[in-house]
Amino acid sequence: MSEEPESPEFERLLQYLRETRGFDFSGYKRTTLLRRIEKRMAQVGVKGHGPYLEYLQAHPDEFGTLFNTILINVTSYFRDAAAWDYVRTEVVPRIIEGKAPYEPIRVWSAGVASGEEAYSVAMLLCEVLGAAEYRERAKIYATDVDEDALTHARQGRAAAKDLEEVPASLRAKYFEPEGDHFLLRGELRRSIIFGRHDLVQDAPISRIDLLVCRNTLMYFEPEAQARILARLHYALSEKGYLFLGKAEMLLRRDTLFVPVDLKQRVFSKIPQVGVREQRVAAAQSGGLDGPNPSTRHARLRELVVDVLPIAQLVVDLVGIVIAINERARSLFGLVVADVGRPLQDLEISYRPVELRSLIDQAYRDRRPLEARDVERRTPNGDIQYFDVNVGLLVDRDGSLLGASIAFTDVTGYNRVNRELERSKQELETTSEELQATNEELETTNEELQSTVEELETTNEELQSSNEELETMNEELESTNTELETINTELQQRGTQLDHINVFMEQILANVRTGVAVLDKDLRVQLWNQQSEELWGVRASETVGHPLLSLDIGLPVSELLAPINEAIKNTNGFREVTVKATNRRGRRFMCRVQCSAMASVDGGRGAILLMEEAEP
Repeated sequence: MSEEPESPEFERLLQYLRETRGFDFSGYKRTTLLRRIEKRMAQVGVKGHGPYLEYLQAHPDEFGTLFNTILINVTSYFRDAAAWDYVRTEVVPRIIEGKAPYEPIRVWSAGVASGEEAYSVAMLLCEVLGAAEYRERAKIYATDVDEDALTHARQGRAAAKDLEEVPASLRAKYFEPEGDHFLLRGELRRSIIFGRHDLVQDAPISRIDLLVCRNTLMYFEPEAQARILARLHYALSEKGYLFLGKAEMLLRRDTLFVPVDLKQRVFSKIPQVGVREQRVAAAQSGGLDGPNPSTRHARLRELVVDVLPIAQLVVDLVGIVIAINERARSLFGLVVADVGRPLQDLEISYRPVELRSLIDQAYRDRRPLEARDVERRTPNGDIQYFDVNVGLLVDRDGSLLGASIAFTDVTGYNRVNRELERSKQELETTSEELQATNEELETTNEELQSTVEELETTNEELQSSNEELETMNEELESTNTELETINTELQQRGTQLDHINVFMEQILANVRTGVAVLDKDLRVQLWNQQSEELWGVRASETVGHPLLSLDIGLPVSELLAPINEAIKNTNGFREVTVKATNRRGRRFMCRVQCSAMASVDGGRGAILLMEEAEP
């Protein structure tokens, strides 16, 4: 019986993976995550998430195998050929047409696994641009959270069966044989940059023309999908394209992307207007081609979006300035270069108010603080008044990350307040007339909203089921690949055994001595050709029968004692000479040598060598 995905033991297991290994699976779909972990538990023979956590703690190497099991990494070259053909004939030409000559073309393959998708894009671009222009203009970022998969991807090595979906012309052009594998040509690989990247936690790469993220979103819960899509939206250039997998849709994301071809899962970006602060915060985050900040600082920059868009700056726990918005820079004479400096080195730390003491008090009290009507004299002699708010930035686990300081200009507050009071009285006069109409509209709107929500819920449930089926399909593909590998190994071993058997038969056929092999019950296991010639009995008539039951010219009853002595004796050898009659009726003295051997079914058997004794 499977444990519930919300059980305390399962949560402790996920927490252990997050704290000791730095991998946060909280955004992954719980049903899929539970199924993949339980598959690995069954492989190591552990029942229950608690015992498996103890197993992980006792076997540190187990994490790598568990991680590979969770991340299925099922991919192939030009997977879903029709979709790739659309990208080649429609998307890539549009990207090139929108670029100036020799302007770089930037592609991001997210969740690249073992690299096939990145190499597929590289072949498409090289075909369209030509080899020389490809080397000059193409820049392909290939990222994944799995380091082992990236190590394999960097090699650019593929087995013959992996290239079955690659057109023959491209195989001949871009792959060269290397032993029993094929190696992607170096000039194609040099334009691809592989790197570890977590779509949930790490900052996105920017200015991307084509973003390939296929069959990756379907592993995440809707909330995590929303966060990832917001980052992918920022990553794309204004004319960029998003290429998803066949099982993935963009539900409730119509403010971010619009379908270019829904069947082929190609989308374009909808430009965002009026969100300058979010773009500034995201731009400060960087990506693979820029400085890579710590996860904590990235989290701080994300929280800037949640603070009012007024003059504001953010500091971390040690007093380093993490972000300054445009309004703060213009009001207080700050510059972008001040980001990263200690707050105490800036004039704003003590003028117009002692910020450091406010921040320290907020940290001690664990609550936001406000200083009202703070006076500031501008360089031209004017007086301004600000309300200064110190807000705490707290992570999901309750740990304190830093503080956000906001300056609200209240210089003209009283005048504006009187004007608002007069406007309020005028609005009250007309509000009663609008109230009845508003109530009717609200009732209608609630009914429509309820209907829309029901439809959206049904649609999301269908999409979730579709994604779950696609996930299970990839798991089956992975299992099928494993079974094919095992079958190939068994076939190779069978061929080796056939060769060995033929080899042994040829040796025994040319031995001029009769040979018989007996198991522990003295049943004949092998009867060579010379034995057939000597006694006139074929191997098919002897194999599987007790030696003592054979009616041949050899007095087998006289051999029982020497055979048993040879089997039981330490040196394992006995020799006797007995009177015998060959198949032609000629009587002769037969020398029989008995040697002990290990029997294939356990115990000890014997080998008999039978030949005519010299007179």
